[in-house]
Amino acid sequence: MSNEAHQWVMTAPGQPFEKRPLTVTDPAPGQVVVDIAGCGVCHTDLGFLYDGVRTNRPLPLTLGHEISGRVVATGEGAADWQGRAVIIPAVMPCGTCDLCRRGKGTICPNQKMPGNDIDGGFATHITVPAQGLCPVDEDRLAAIGLGLADVSVVADAVTTPYQAVTQAEVTPGTLCVVIGVGGVGGYCAQIAAAFGGVVVALDVDDAKLEAIAPYGAAKTINVKGADPRGLRKDIAAFAKEQGASSREWAIFECSGTAAGQTTAWSLLVHGATLSVVGFTMDRVEVRLSNLMAFHARALGNWGCPPDLYPGALDLVLDRRIELGAFVERHPLDDINRVFEDAHAHRLARRAVMIP
Repeated sequence: MSNEAHQWVMTAPGQPFEKRPLTVTDPAPGQVVVDIAGCGVCHTDLGFLYDGVRTNRPLPLTLGHEISGRVVATGEGAADWQGRAVIIPAVMPCGTCDLCRRGKGTICPNQKMPGNDIDGGFATHITVPAQGLCPVDEDRLAAIGLGLADVSVVADAVTTPYQAVTQAEVTPGTLCVVIGVGGVGGYCAQIAAAFGGVVVALDVDDAKLEAIAPYGAAKTINVKGADPRGLRKDIAAFAKEQGASSREWAIFECSGTAAGQTTAWSLLVHGATLSVVGFTMDRVEVRLSNLMAFHARALGNWGCPPDLYPGALDLVLDRRIELGAFVERHPLDDINRVFEDAHAHRLARRAVMIP
């Protein structure tokens, strides 16, 4: 392995990352070493560094869970992955427990998340289980003008809303309301549209609404200061115009804010599915009886099962969702500046750190 292998380590909340040497050892049976091409900066990473969200493994820890790269070493039983371009799942279930065998890997008690349970992707290399890796067809990738680093964000920003849309059972004609269309929400809007949904995009930022408008949003609404009842009436009127039902809406809360969650709850209609995709430490007050009265349901969305990754990646490779217009590359050595800019909302696109 390269003598220049290194990682950027979080040592304490609010403190700059520290660059440290990384010792890359031979992988154990069933493991691979990946030479990292890119690692996306996620809202969750900002939460760890700035907002008091605790990592499962004590600090110091290398953050980063949106990772793509190339396998450069394999342990026993994983030789078939040697040299292959891959995306590493943001949540890696064990694959052998009872829950995994029953298709419930997202609640596997033995799951590992890079940058949370183990050292993550803000580094030159990472050692992970071969179980669940998503292969990347680099010829198809090059054909649409993307590099391996760009698809790092598939590991969370694309696959998490992909699972949410799948779990909400969106079908052609479903009225889909996406709240917060930066980062994850922008891809959620595109995925819902790719599934045939009629997408209404909500945000408080006109620039984000303008950015998503050409990519599947049938209607965009700036909800800053909006009246909840008036908002629901406006969306219902639009649904009628589009031939969509006034019932069974799919509502995706992707902003990760208390205001966004409150808005999502206020939009419940009969038979609605509310998918909580974004995360916040803030509390909200809601009347749970609304679920009963509307015979609605509320679903959480933690990560995405590795078996769904190829389908999500295909949407990118087939240009059914646009990825390149929503990512920007930065050298990994600029990580402290990029995190500051992301925290201050100075980045227009999702940052991908390049070792």
